[in-house]
Amino acid sequence: MKGHIRERSPGHWAIVIDVREPQTGKRKRRWHSFKGTKREAQIECARLLTEIKNGTSVDPSRMTVAGFFERWIEHMEGQVSPRSHERYAELCRKNLAPLLGGLMLTKLQPAYISQAYAKALASGRRDGAGGLSARTVTHMHRVLREALQQAVVWQLLGRNPADAVKPPKVERKPMKTYDLPQTAELLAAMRGTRFFIPVVLAVLCGLRRGEIAALRWGQVDLEKGQLAVIQSAEQTKTGVRYKEPKTGRTRTIALSAIVIEELRAHRIKQAQELLRLGLRATDTTFVCAREDGHALQPDTFTQDWDRKLAKTALPRIRFHDLRHAHATHLLSSGVHPKVASERLGHSKIGITLDLYSHVLPGMQEDAVARVDDALRAAINKRPKDVG
Repeated sequence: MKGHIRERSPGHWAIVIDVREPQTGKRKRRWHSFKGTKREAQIECARLLTEIKNGTSVDPSRMTVAGFFERWIEHMEGQVSPRSHERYAELCRKNLAPLLGGLMLTKLQPAYISQAYAKALASGRRDGAGGLSARTVTHMHRVLREALQQAVVWQLLGRNPADAVKPPKVERKPMKTYDLPQTAELLAAMRGTRFFIPVVLAVLCGLRRGEIAALRWGQVDLEKGQLAVIQSAEQTKTGVRYKEPKTGRTRTIALSAIVIEELRAHRIKQAQELLRLGLRATDTTFVCAREDGHALQPDTFTQDWDRKLAKTALPRIRFHDLRHAHATHLLSSGVHPKVASERLGHSKIGITLDLYSHVLPGMQEDAVARVDDALRAAINKRPKDVG
């Protein structure tokens, strides 16, 4: 059994596989179209040869949607982050495959996809307790559309049937967060616990959970009053990996006097704890760590938050919502949205304006009042007309 590639046009290849019919022994050629570089075409040729040799090769016309999902999931490994790959695989295998997996890929029609979404909304929960949220079904649609677009690239489909389907509308829920009195109550409730500093970094600096888990003392300059966000911890099934921040860019955050004071006290206490274990705190020591200085997993913050918040009278919100609280405090205090956007690490100011639009009406009223006061002052300074 042999295979080779032929270039049909720039970036388009024909993969030719020589096989023999099991019954007659006659030589037969299988042709596969491929789009990509020459090296990618050679890799695809080798993969097809391996599938045929192992008996796992499937004729494209007889490939099921579930079978295609497996091939696509394998293809996406290395194309996206491990956490995103896990999410793609979960949505394909646990949500989409039970609804569409039995269909032949070439027979997949927009109407079938629409019916699948309707069924998911009505009774898609795996525990049988009702339907999935519109947001989850929208995520399903995005993954399905991306997967089927790859099928078009691989020339398994002539068009993407998901392009003709609209996902359900996701209604935006009011953002839950804490105002300044509640924030003060929160800090008082968490003081004295190991969770105090993570809360300070979230609600007074706007750091994400993964950014807090990855923060080391070498990135904190208490003399200058600033810290640098250069890494984020990502939780996966195989463990924790450290990567660039969400936007792929580092950022520097100015620290308030309160934060500097709390971090100074925390650093001294942490160094004393480590010294009792015969360890020395260094610039590589995690700011938020276990008693032995080892890193905390991002999931630990969520678990500890839920347990500790349950012991207070504060409204139940997510740990991530503390970041929203910081943004709301900034904007409500008159900080320019551009400054808030840079502090939060948003890629565009439009994201900040969209997320926190509920704060803007009050800001507009304040701005109009200031302009009105300035105009009245200018009018009053004009010399009076002499009658």
